[in-house]
Amino acid sequence: MFYIKLITLITAVLFSSIVNATLPKVLLAKVYDETKHSDVSNYLVSEKFDGVRAIWTGKQFVTRQGNVINAPEWFTAPLPKVWLDGELWTKYQHFAVLSGIVRTKTPNNHDWQSITYQVFDMPDANVPFSQRYSNYSHLVAGLNSPHIKAIKQHQFTNNQLLTNYFKNITAQGGEGVMLHLASAKHADGRSDALLKLKPYLDAEAIVIAYLPGKGKYQGMLGALRVKTAQGQLFSIGTGFSDAERESPPALGSTITYRFHGLTKNGLPRFASFLRVRESL
Repeated sequence: MFYIKLITLITAVLFSSIVNATLPKVLLAKVYDETKHSDVSNYLVSEKFDGVRAIWTGKQFVTRQGNVINAPEWFTAPLPKVWLDGELWTKYQHFAVLSGIVRTKTPNNHDWQSITYQVFDMPDANVPFSQRYSNYSHLVAGLNSPHIKAIKQHQFTNNQLLTNYFKNITAQGGEGVMLHLASAKHADGRSDALLKLKPYLDAEAIVIAYLPGKGKYQGMLGALRVKTAQGQLFSIGTGFSDAERESPPALGSTITYRFHGLTKNGLPRFASFLRVRESL
């Protein structure tokens, strides 16, 4: 029995190592807090694109989960054998269509014509982001490929200038802005080195149950009962189309929801369904 348990443990450790080895090391954002991050001049600021996060490994595109994105050969041909981070993007308010294009195992050349790769980092653990910005800007300029773009970074001396930029982006339909600490070297995981500022917050939760609809939603989904990674339980009853109420997200699936701050009990305030997180 001891040896069986030992072999099982070793197998689990080895399997975990293999799985983790395939996951790209990506920097994840925390939420911008004006009271905590008061000196915005330390950050380079760019538009936040609501696209599909795509890490170019030097050979292929992969998602944060390490899954391959099947892009056409002509799309990836100009990209160099270096690690890049960015977003596959089409246009504002177009995420659902974009996601469908990117998730297709056999890429459709016509559909991919509408996609651009918006590069926002050239990860290197040895240099600060200010230098990485210069590096990826020069690299993309040298590629001279219309579908590969370098996201422009801005620097603001005070919060009012940041606010003005944020309002301009969101007025155009943009999702928000990202603040990247200019002096920070690239590291894996969530960090104050990268911040997001959006007109609303969003987070993820797992669908654990369906609550029945009433009135005009009789016989359809009324709300999703969800559970966060922290173990919080709550219901989401808004943000669904009629089609989504008739065919709701699968039990066990991960959804993204938006909310506006927290209640006194620490639960999301005015939580609204945004979309199912696709497993690419």
